[in-house]
Parts: sequence; C-alpha cells; structure tokens
Amino acid sequence: MLEAHARWSRLADRVHAGTPASRDRSVDALRALAILGVVLGHWLVTALTTAEGGLSTTSPLARMPWLTPVSWVFQTLAVFFLVGGHLAARGCSSARARGVRYRTWVGQRLGRLFRPVAAVLTLWGVASAGMLLGGVAPDTLHTLLKLVLSPLWFLLVFAALTAATPLVARLHPVWPLVVVVGVDVWRFGFEGPDRIGWANVAAGWLVPFTLGAAWSRGAFSRRAPAAALLVGGAVATAVLVLWGGYPSSMVGVPGAAISNLNPPTLAVVCFGTAQCGLALLVREPLARAMRRPRAWAKVALLNLSAMTVFLWHQTAMMAVTALGLLVSADLPGLHTVPGSPEWIASRLLWLPLFAAALGVCWVAFHGYERGPSPRGGPAAGAGSVAPDRRGAPMAPTTAMTEVGHA
Repeated sequence: MLEAHARWSRLADRVHAGTPASRDRSVDALRALAILGVVLGHWLVTALTTAEGGLSTTSPLARMPWLTPVSWVFQTLAVFFLVGGHLAARGCSSARARGVRYRTWVGQRLGRLFRPVAAVLTLWGVASAGMLLGGVAPDTLHTLLKLVLSPLWFLLVFAALTAATPLVARLHPVWPLVVVVGVDVWRFGFEGPDRIGWANVAAGWLVPFTLGAAWSRGAFSRRAPAAALLVGGAVATAVLVLWGGYPSSMVGVPGAAISNLNPPTLAVVCFGTAQCGLALLVREPLARAMRRPRAWAKVALLNLSAMTVFLWHQTAMMAVTALGLLVSADLPGLHTVPGSPEWIASRLLWLPLFAAALGVCWVAFHGYERGPSPRGGPAAGAGSVAPDRRGAPMAPTTAMTEVGHA
C-alpha cells in the first residue's frame, strides 16, 4: 500500500513538473468537473428495473420530484460546451497563425473525438447480435442500446460546432439565444409543431460554445461580465420555471409533458448561462487548487481519458446491473423501482461498483482515444508521461485539446 502511494506521488510530481507554466489548469479542471457531473448524474437519475419483466428505464425524479435539485448540480453540459468553445477558438486561431490548414486542424480534433466511438459501436454491435440470438427480448435490447447510444447526440453536436469554429468563433452569444427564444415562443406560445424545437439542439448549445469563444478573446478578464451571466441566467431560469410553465428539472423526466433537455428549451439555456458564469468566476480558486501536484495529476489523467469515461460510463452501469441479475432476488437500488429514500441510500452504495466497472472499461479501451503516437509508436498509457526533446517529463496530453491549449 505504501509502495503504491509512493509511486502515485512520484507520478503526480512528474506530471506537475512537466506541465508548461503557461497552461491554464483551471480549464482542465472545469472540463473534468463537467465530465464527472454527466457521469454521476446518469448514475443517480437513471434506473434499470425489472418491475415489468426484462429491463426498462425509469428515473427517481419521476417518483420523487423533491430530488429535482440533483439535476441542477449534475447537468453540466453547458460547462463542457463553454470549455469546448474556448479551446476550439484558441486552437483554430493558433493553427491559422502557424499556417496549418483548416482541413488538417479539424481532422485532428474530430479524430480525437471519434476514434473511441468505433470501439463502443463495435462492441455493442457484437453484443446486440449475441443477445438477440440468445433470446433477449427486443424491448430490453432497445432499452440498453438507447442508454449506450443516447450520449452520442451530444458528441455529434459538439463535433459540428467544433467543425464550424471558423464561422461561429466571433458570433455574439445573443444571436443563438434569440433563435432559442423565437423557437420556444413559436412552439409553446403559438402551438407550433414540436419538431421545430429541434432547432434548439444547435442554437441552444451554441450559446455556451460562443461564450467560450468570447472567453478565449479575453471577454471575461474581469469578474463583472461573468457575475452578470450568473445572476442574469439564474433570475431568468427562476422566472421561466415559476411563471413560464417550464419544468424545474434540468434533465428529462419520464412521463413529463415537456423536457428541458430533449430538445433544449430556453429554461435550460438560461440555466446553462448561469452555470457558465459560475464556472468563469471559480477559475482562480480552481487554478490555485491545481497547483497541488496530486490534485493536478488526477485532473490531467481524467482529461486524458475524457472520451473513454464519457462513452463507457453507461456500459459500466449496465454491466453491474446485468451481473446483479444472477442473484435470485432484485437488488435494492439496482433493480428496484426508485420510489423511496431507501432506494437513494442503496444507489449511493452501488456507485463504487459502477466506478470499478468503468475502470475495467478504461483499461480495455482507453488506448483507442489517443491513437498512435506522433512518431508512429504505440499510444502512451494513461499513466505515462512522455519526455520532451531534452528528456524532461511532459504532462500527458488530453484527448480533446491541443497540448498547452494551442
């Protein structure tokens, strides 16, 4: 145990010492928090039950609405788009200054996004065929595939906005916000077709993305603009929920007439704006916290495998749930209907097992995220620290950003 702790301390010191002084570690910390928010949110508000025979999904939010504040804490997608817009704008500008062609730049960034997707699709394609041949009910398989594939919508939107960075990097966030307002007024005020709401999938997430691009240009060098986003977004969200008829949950709730997230509504966009303001305000405390080698090493290594964690966390939860079916009785917090505080307590006890299963997935598939090394060698392990030309240790590169946020 002491030897493992000593090895971790040495690795943390190497990562800390090898990180360029110019690197804004708060950016990595914000992305890590956003990823953890998504993962923990899904693990807490998604339940696979056997109440109707086979497996079906439900949510504790549908039966315990007093848990709604959980959705406010763990719905962190806006922060991810904020960081993504910031890094994409900086990366695009840096590439242009170095004479790198747009095709090369966008190919590198999208490759980092989509390489690990192939592994997920391949494994689940084979598993789906095996389950059908083994007699698994189509409804159960549909439930499982929906959980696995639903996060990919986010990846597609993120990839599209990244590819469009040269066009949208200098777009003022108010313009996509105007589109969101217009769509919701038409959809809810004038009873327009529901399908018009899907325009907000692009416009709604373009708001935090363009806020991130503005951040890269120094728009939030002072605290006042970020504070205005936090206060304005929070007040607007409260008004929309209390008097505008929008749901208070910032994630979809089974059986609800309106989902704030699918597609995004004005309420979730305003809520995300407040989140962005808060994220920008806590950059300095995060930067100070990241000066500690062990804290920084954890954030750096999580960022190195961000896509692996994102793509496989639902599979990890389902694997634990499936193994639990080997027990003759339904396990509390795993297969039972989420309708009581006891379910919540039981669910919390399952989280370490979900994390352990995700660790197994990481060991098996994290290599797909980084691909081959620049010199054609094998991909470096997540715990490795590659030396620079002088032999000094360098910080691990993340899977979704240029080294040093270039």
